[in-house]
Amino acid sequence: MKRTKFSRSCLLLTAFILFGLGRSPLFAGARKEAPTAPAAVQHEPVTILVAAAASLRNSFEKELIPRFQQKYPWITVDGTFDSSGKLQTQIEEGLGADVFMSAAPAQMNNLVNKNLVTGVSVKPLLENKVVLIKPKGTTTAVTGFRNITQAKTIALGDPASVPAGQYAREAFISLGIWDAVQAAKPSLGTNVTEVLNWVGQGSADVGVVYGTDAISVDTVEIIAEAPAGSHQKVIYPVGIVAATAHPAEAQLFLDFLASPEGLAIFKNYGFSANN
Repeated sequence: MKRTKFSRSCLLLTAFILFGLGRSPLFAGARKEAPTAPAAVQHEPVTILVAAAASLRNSFEKELIPRFQQKYPWITVDGTFDSSGKLQTQIEEGLGADVFMSAAPAQMNNLVNKNLVTGVSVKPLLENKVVLIKPKGTTTAVTGFRNITQAKTIALGDPASVPAGQYAREAFISLGIWDAVQAAKPSLGTNVTEVLNWVGQGSADVGVVYGTDAISVDTVEIIAEAPAGSHQKVIYPVGIVAATAHPAEAQLFLDFLASPEGLAIFKNYGFSANN
């Protein structure tokens, strides 16, 4: 009987000692804590401004910007759209853009040469077509670029600042009819969208725009593409403005545009990847 009481006393004492040691700071490291999930990375809200050619407006506003913001919800993307020449001038005058996308290499190259766009960031991303259009459902004697002067009224982008107008001028010079086109006193738009609207509203019998613009509305139809080799390839380069305060976010946006997802969206709007 005594041995039984002693054994029980020993067991109780051992349990008490082990319980005490388990609570001791000396043995705290021996206990394994349950793993905790890593904290979500917190991002400060950022807004970037994209300055892009007018012909990019539909693809940017309808799909590219919304899709990008879904992927990176802390980044808000604002867009300003106009002729590439006007945007170049605005950036030179201090426009606080973070990304610039031009409808021709010339404007991009000018900004790179002035150290206003970071040269290593520039990608010649897209290609477009130059086309001759008329109001939908109308008839005209004009069958292509060669006999455009048979139209009563012609609309072109101003070659002084609008790449679409510059490409049109190249084509007409190549065909030997630029002087005749000038003699017809064409209406000169401040950007390609203005030319598109003039033709769509019937203010001009024919006009020269990009293929992507022509298929973006149902008020015009294409008469013909510019003859092969009559102008330089229509290349759209994109780059990061050197003065950006948000280079990481600007790079994310540029990378998205150049991604398979971004290029697929551009393709839906009539652009093709520049290979």
